[in-house]
Amino acid sequence: MQAPVGPATTTRLVEAVCGVGALGTLAASWTEHAVLRQQLRELRASVGPSFCVNLVLAFDQRERLDVVLDEGVRFVSFSWGIDSALIRRAHDAGAVVLVQVSDVAGARRAADAGADVIIAQGVEAGGHVQGTTPLFELLGALRPTLGLPIVAAGGIADSASARAAIAAGADGVACGTAFLAAREADVHPDYLELLFRSVASDTVLTTVFDIGWPNAPHRVIQNDSFLTWDSAGRPARGIRPGEDDVIAMRAGIPLVRYSDAQPTTDTAGEIRSMALYAGMSVGMVQRRASAEDITREIARGLPLL
Repeated sequence: MQAPVGPATTTRLVEAVCGVGALGTLAASWTEHAVLRQQLRELRASVGPSFCVNLVLAFDQRERLDVVLDEGVRFVSFSWGIDSALIRRAHDAGAVVLVQVSDVAGARRAADAGADVIIAQGVEAGGHVQGTTPLFELLGALRPTLGLPIVAAGGIADSASARAAIAAGADGVACGTAFLAAREADVHPDYLELLFRSVASDTVLTTVFDIGWPNAPHRVIQNDSFLTWDSAGRPARGIRPGEDDVIAMRAGIPLVRYSDAQPTTDTAGEIRSMALYAGMSVGMVQRRASAEDITREIARGLPLL
């Protein structure tokens, strides 16, 4: 499964992943409704209904879910929240529901709410991270107590890490950082260069890039924005160094330091000072490749169900 990777997720990326038999995921949580409907119709025309759409429930997603279900999408994933009413709406429309969790209690709540599949996100994951438990520890706690299929997420970017997750009790894997290197992904070249040069110890879990999504922990590559804030004693929001500085522009919108926005190809400015999301698998990601090749490499040696 290709995890949602924010605006880096293009319809071309989802198409390519689905085209080789894996599950591509469209990140849709902040997409305008008309644009989302156009994307969904494009995907349905190319790969049919068997792709996934992710919605982050830290924000109101009821109207977007209506658009997704109206377009006949077969798989819906929810993260950062468990909402039984939304799960029922998805089921009523014939969709399979995946719910991302970070601990046993969350998995049980998701199962009770009607989830069909659990995505177990370990603390190794890049981007916005729900919990603090390492992936294999989480899988070890979930597998004996959960009767649902489990997709492992966090720290997986090659076939060896995928096989290890399956051996630890997962039924499938979700990879995000690996697909930032896909030619079909919308990632700024400077961001890519830093991805290819980074290793796990270059990443950090922090809440500093919180303008746009307050208090959400996220794993990023350490950069000057993080290090300057860290050196200043990690001051609170409102008194951080350079907090009001406009450091980049994307689609005509100014982006200030500590924004949660990640740099896409149409971003201009101090790219290396922005939120550079990456998981602890980043050291496995060393070159650009097609999404097809990335998918096949991760799946190499995995059992086929």
